[in-house]
Amino acid sequence: MIEEIEILIEEKKFNDLRRVLESMNSADFPSIFEEVSDDKLIVIYRILSKEKAAEVFAELDSDIQEKLINSFTEKELKDVINELFMDDTVDLIEEMPSNVVKRILKNVKSSDRKIINELLNYPEDSAGTIMTTEFVDLKENMTVEQAFEKIRKIGLQKETVYNCYVLSVDRKLKGIIDLKDLLIAEKDEKLKDIMNVNVITTNTLEDKENVAKMFDKYNFFALPVVDKERRLVGIITIDDAIDVLQEEVDEDFSKMAAVSPSEDTYFKTSVFLHAKNRIVWLIVLMLSSIVTGAIITKYEAAFASVPILVAFIPMIMGTTGNCGSQTSTLIIRGMSNDEIELKDYFKAIWKEFRVAILVALMLGLANSIRILIQYKDIKLAETVSLSLLGTVVVAKILGCSLPMLAKKLNIDPALMATPVISTISDMCSVLIFFKVATWVMGLNITI
Repeated sequence: MIEEIEILIEEKKFNDLRRVLESMNSADFPSIFEEVSDDKLIVIYRILSKEKAAEVFAELDSDIQEKLINSFTEKELKDVINELFMDDTVDLIEEMPSNVVKRILKNVKSSDRKIINELLNYPEDSAGTIMTTEFVDLKENMTVEQAFEKIRKIGLQKETVYNCYVLSVDRKLKGIIDLKDLLIAEKDEKLKDIMNVNVITTNTLEDKENVAKMFDKYNFFALPVVDKERRLVGIITIDDAIDVLQEEVDEDFSKMAAVSPSEDTYFKTSVFLHAKNRIVWLIVLMLSSIVTGAIITKYEAAFASVPILVAFIPMIMGTTGNCGSQTSTLIIRGMSNDEIELKDYFKAIWKEFRVAILVALMLGLANSIRILIQYKDIKLAETVSLSLLGTVVVAKILGCSLPMLAKKLNIDPALMATPVISTISDMCSVLIFFKVATWVMGLNITI
């Protein structure tokens, strides 16, 4: 597709190019714009119809948007801004440098400027920051036919027409009507007789992650946002909810890998910033391993008495870390889905304890068979098996407890994922291993 577009530009077959571009989905343009040169990018964009151009512009990354804005005339910029939905305009303003923001605000309608300022003033991560004020509002005494007349008149300028909101004179939310309900109703029926009055809403200050979860729970296409007086101030659509969930997933993955989250994509983040986001956690985890080293040093006499013990340290530490990571990942995922709550702590601990016993017995049996075949040493097999039993149980309990403790302390549970759990598990596993070894093998060594 990119080659075809470039050939059409070079051969100046702009009518053919327009037909190709207009047939494409707006979401496919960002990948094309990333591959073509800046001059061809501008040619492609200017060939699009005004409506298509606005749809494409909203899909683009901020750096490409900035390139286009810098190439726009004042009229072109005004046309684009006027076609954007309000939430997309706010997102654009938040991501652009100050000199570009001044140009954007200069071309925004004066009536819209106040709304934009209100949306920008909502607290970060609140529902108000992702809502749009462009929705279809109706009156309860309207007939179905009158409702359709209004939808036809204003529908193109609204974010969605699939959900329409019935408001009182003072803009309080009275009910909601789906487009499907309007289509199957008689044209002379009153909206108050067919609207759904049991409307689930959210408020402007609700955390946007909680709002996104409501879309998953209730299968919404749009969610009304009301103020303290239950006046409808905006709606949140499913595309914005998906964006929020994607941001949260990206952030959790970063924290679970002991990396500070970055707002940019992997390739757009500089090498220096990548290093900065990782180094603090790496230093903390590296220094914490000093404790593990100190424990091993204290048991040097055990190495001298039974040198084969050293060969099992990596296996014990690795297995323990893996067990803890498995549990923490499942617990963090369960909490993020609201499947596991803090009140379920003892229930989760009991479940993980039983899982740990079963896993440890199977791991211990497998290792015992291997050791007896390879080393023919019953005490060594007993040491390793009992150590696995203790370390796996401890790792599973840690993997369950630490994320829930973090949640209790209002810390992101994702911070207690693989690296942190593994580091703490390493310390415990080495200590348990040598404690068991000194007891089973009768070594007179203390720590």
